[in-house]
Amino acid sequence: MNPQSLRRLVVVLTATAGVAACGADAVSPLPVQPPAPTRSTPTPSAISASTAVPAPTGSPSRPPPASTRPAAAPPTPSRTTGTPRTTPPPTDATPACLGAVRYDLPLAETEIELLKSLCFATGAVLRIQGIGPGLVTVDRPELVSQQYEAGVVDIRFVRPGTVAVTIPKNDREHTVTVVVR
Repeated sequence: MNPQSLRRLVVVLTATAGVAACGADAVSPLPVQPPAPTRSTPTPSAISASTAVPAPTGSPSRPPPASTRPAAAPPTPSRTTGTPRTTPPPTDATPACLGAVRYDLPLAETEIELLKSLCFATGAVLRIQGIGPGLVTVDRPELVSQQYEAGVVDIRFVRPGTVAVTIPKNDREHTVTVVVR
């Protein structure tokens, strides 16, 4: 055996032993490309050895060699004309502020003392569940649309601004400051 065939045999045996050691499930080998033709004239035994045992091009711990195609160049940044937008659209959520969502606040399950402030986009609804009619008040009624039905108060924030929502619970009034952007 020539050194190249011996090297291929060792690689195949090592790869086979590595696959057997991975687990009980059998794994089929990855498809590989045949070796590139050489300029010298191979012997018949070298031809049969090279076609019978193809050389693997990669292993699970080492990726196959990179493609010979050149990588695409990254796009060049374009300059925009006009004034850049300084604030995001009002319905987009930011890390500190929720979007135009419905925020459920079940009073029977919530420690309202821990809720000090909220931030929403215009169009959001604060739904307070488990309270009587006329008990929830806001300090800026021109910024909200408030409705009550069957123990639920829906406060829709229709304009940007800051609204103090006062909710009575256990003979105390709790104020939640809501920032609407």
